Amino acid sequence: MKKQLFIGSTMLASLVGVHAGGLYDIAPKTEDDENSPLKWTVGVNFGIDDNVTPSAIKGSSGFEDDVTSVSAYVGTSFASITPQTTWNMLAKVGGIYYLDAPSASGADDMFGQANLSLNWEHRVSERLRFTSRSFVSYELEPDYSNGLSTDRQIDEYLLYQTDNAVGYRWSERFGTYTGFTIRGVNYGSDSSSNDRFISTLYNQLRYRSTEQTNYTLDYRYSWTDASGTASDSTNHYILLGIEHRFSANSVLAAKAGVQMRDTDNGGADGDSPFAELAIRTRVNDQFSVRAFSRYSVEDYGTSFIGSTYDTNNTLRVGINTDYIVSPQLTLHGGINYVITDMEDGRFVTGASIADLDQDIININLGFSYKIDEGMFVTGSYNWTDSDGNGGIAGSAAQRTYERNRASLGMRLEF
Repeated sequence: MKKQLFIGSTMLASLVGVHAGGLYDIAPKTEDDENSPLKWTVGVNFGIDDNVTPSAIKGSSGFEDDVTSVSAYVGTSFASITPQTTWNMLAKVGGIYYLDAPSASGADDMFGQANLSLNWEHRVSERLRFTSRSFVSYELEPDYSNGLSTDRQIDEYLLYQTDNAVGYRWSERFGTYTGFTIRGVNYGSDSSSNDRFISTLYNQLRYRSTEQTNYTLDYRYSWTDASGTASDSTNHYILLGIEHRFSANSVLAAKAGVQMRDTDNGGADGDSPFAELAIRTRVNDQFSVRAFSRYSVEDYGTSFIGSTYDTNNTLRVGINTDYIVSPQLTLHGGINYVITDMEDGRFVTGASIADLDQDIININLGFSYKIDEGMFVTGSYNWTDSDGNGGIAGSAAQRTYERNRASLGMRLEF
């Protein structure tokens, strides 16, 4: 009974900001009940891409840049679980080489990719626990589940976050969760106007109505240090929520409330709705689904050469599925839909500019086929369609494109 208050107790930490699992994961995987020894994974993929640098379009809409590529990676993972302390680590490093270099100005033919996540939870007592979830990613393609970049970048960018919190159960039904998040993104010298450093303090009041259901009241205070022409900003969030565990394999968390925003120049101050929803369920032994949705005013990707937007209303929706057809074959699929509506735009001179909208839909399909112990053949297909409207001359054209990617490769696990 005493443990029930902490069902989903770390949901707040993951919903406040993105942790290693991204917006799909509503809580650390505390249901894992066994250790995992050090595991290694190596893989190689051959791919084709019919529009490798869509956001780098310098001319007209419809420009395409066909390339072929080879990529390789090595990864490792480890988990340690005791009655008092749980921690896990996941790391991956690799690179992609384009056999025919992208023709966009400034684009290279070789790129590196790296990811590292470290999650830790320590239960001091049945009342008190500490959690820490951190990750760093050096990537090129957008990871839509991170809720940050929407377009492929010309150069790799660095994304990092650490989320640390303490949970305390004051009574059988009432508890609190308090912590801080530090998140940053750095695009390098070519796109430094979109660098961001975001700090967030949060506190959550939790009331357990049943063994499966918690009601929550969140307060968050966040401040953003923006580079270039973008305004620094502060945000206050007041949110009511519910977290419900339908079964051991099905969890829902939903929050809704108000986001109170204040920018340095004062041109985009005001209140706006904020909502987020996340679901994780295993329908049966073969089929599992994860989904999320979030609407908010974001600070990311709002700056351009000589201009910026102070308001970025964004809706993000994602669905990810896995289906085990047989012990040898597993299918994967997912959809991401992102709508951005940028307002309160201005030039460096102070003159206003037209609003800029972008709608992106991304569909991905893939498979993994086991051909021998620890040896798998893998494949994927990824389709992206983006539609941009408004903004200054050329900006909408750079955000209007279609892109197809496909790959086939092999993975070894040991």
